[in-house]
Amino acid sequence: MSTVLRTRCTVDADGRITFRLSPPEATRPELVLVLRPKKGRPEETTHTLGLEPEGGEGEFHAVLEPHPRLAEGRWDVYLRSGPDTVRERLRPGPRDVRVLVDGALRDRPSPVAVRVPYTTKDGFLAIRTWLRTAHAEAGPLVIADGAMTVRARLHGAELADEAEVLLRLRADRDTVLTVPARPAGEGGGTFSFTVAYGELTGTGNRIWDAFLRPAADAPPVRIGRLLDDLADRKGVFVYPGVTVDGAVVRPYYTLDNDLSVEVTAAVRTGGPPREPGARGT
Repeated sequence: MSTVLRTRCTVDADGRITFRLSPPEATRPELVLVLRPKKGRPEETTHTLGLEPEGGEGEFHAVLEPHPRLAEGRWDVYLRSGPDTVRERLRPGPRDVRVLVDGALRDRPSPVAVRVPYTTKDGFLAIRTWLRTAHAEAGPLVIADGAMTVRARLHGAELADEAEVLLRLRADRDTVLTVPARPAGEGGGTFSFTVAYGELTGTGNRIWDAFLRPAADAPPVRIGRLLDDLADRKGVFVYPGVTVDGAVVRPYYTLDNDLSVEVTAAVRTGGPPREPGARGT
């Protein structure tokens, strides 16, 4: 294809995505969504959408309905112009994702499914998806007096009186710091928690991952920030480091937009930590 083909897309409040494009010389065009495999692994999961004519100017459209829910990951978007043609990656045109900006204000049933169209680092159209049984959406994060306080909201599960937040050491999952999850605001699923940085320091560098246990017998729910229009938050929400007991403590969002806390033994410059082996394009 000699010309750059750009695809417009619109997201509605139910998670439905409508794609519009004008493929040249298309016979039976279709969109092919490909779940990006882990490095060194072959493609295993695809989802195909038929493109239907729209108007008389050679424009086609396809609708990605809320069901079936897409597996969590990054889906690259391709065009196949006809049955015997090679698929080609698409570049993004205008993206209307306004309904996603306040997505955290709506109650989300279980499973919590999220879709965010975005532009990859190399300029192609992709969709970032999350699919979780339950999700704790982080809101404002305040750093003061050697501690961080986070306000969050639980989706897809009920918040019990005995709810607690777990900070789990990534290198040793048996090492866990527990703090109370205090009810906050009028919504039944809204809570806040405070973590003293001095409780996270120790020997060497370490990373703590944040979870909510919504009830005494419930499995932990990852705390993160998924419910808006940002597919990649790590380089956008950069929090300052605080020196405590000779270490620098800094909260950050991972490549999956989950909340973690990094502890480094010495002051270093730059942005949030790099996660070995992670792919964020």
